[in-house]
Amino acid sequence: MSTEPYDTVIIGGGQAGLSVGYHLARRGRKFVILDANPRIGDNWRSHWDSLRLYSPARYDGLPGLPFPAPAWSFPTKDEVSDYLAAYAERFRLPVRTGTRVSRLSADGAGYLVTTDDGDLRAANVVVATGTFGRTPHTPGFAAELRPEIRQLHSCRYKNEAQLRDGPVLVVGASHSGADIAYEVAARHPTVLCGRDTGHLPFRLEARYMRLVFPVLWQVASRLLTTGNPLGRAARPEIRTHGAPLLRFKAADLAAAGVERVAERMAGVQDGLPVLDGGRVLEVANVVWCTGFRQDFGWIDLPVVGADGWPLEHNGVATGSPGLYFAGLAFQRAFSSMLVGGAGRDAEIVARHIAASEDRAGHPAAMAASG
Repeated sequence: MSTEPYDTVIIGGGQAGLSVGYHLARRGRKFVILDANPRIGDNWRSHWDSLRLYSPARYDGLPGLPFPAPAWSFPTKDEVSDYLAAYAERFRLPVRTGTRVSRLSADGAGYLVTTDDGDLRAANVVVATGTFGRTPHTPGFAAELRPEIRQLHSCRYKNEAQLRDGPVLVVGASHSGADIAYEVAARHPTVLCGRDTGHLPFRLEARYMRLVFPVLWQVASRLLTTGNPLGRAARPEIRTHGAPLLRFKAADLAAAGVERVAERMAGVQDGLPVLDGGRVLEVANVVWCTGFRQDFGWIDLPVVGADGWPLEHNGVATGSPGLYFAGLAFQRAFSSMLVGGAGRDAEIVARHIAASEDRAGHPAAMAASG
């Protein structure tokens, strides 16, 4: 890879990274997007087969290109993958796939980005590596389960065919846990354990949602934001415990045969999972829907707070000029974690980058003024 310096290096080619690239391209800035996957959209392709978005297609577009699906349909994960690839091609965004970043460090007044294909230098770096981080989390006691118990993290689960015959324990009861438990219960006795995050009192795919969803979108993008006390109070709760269920409710899970218990998995007894109350579950499978952990250890800079999240405001790192974040859960609003929320957050980041460069006499700004 060339060591040619860039104005901006964007790390991550998902919806957040591509959206930042779109806004920088409109401003005539020089940048490159690095993505570790072989193809654009592969992060979405890796999800379980039946995954669909929780927002209708009319709210799933990135800036400049509406999502190509019926407005009130809910796109599949493969449709999202193909859309991201088409988006990068449509706007000729400079994405380098198959390029994994291993380290980010200070380099004079800018930054050095170390990859498995060489180093890049940049005045600005945007970290857009994912909403909830890129390291799957399972508790330490998972290793104590009997070897014959099939264990899968949600990021490795594709469909029911991967499971052994017999009962399934799904650990973690937010979106992925509810979706997967609902699916596997068709063929397996299934227990879903974990804290109750609540659910929306609506049916996502009901016709009345065409009236309700615009209101919900305004709440998610305009009311639940870091700019007001309500949003600031909700942010740590959502980042830590997950959002309310959107597609399946407790009644849906019960109707599908899922046994829902609010206890958490507390550990292992005789090689079997045990819940908080002491109940031991004889299962053949455990699906860990326990989320991911933010892993910023590869950033050799003091950018992480005591809660493990970056020290930033609206994506602008507070202590490292020229460093930015995009696509974090609840970065600016609840909608930040949704595909359709990426564009607005990205515009804020791109605007800040351009304004900083303009103050420094960036060639693009000088050409425009001339």
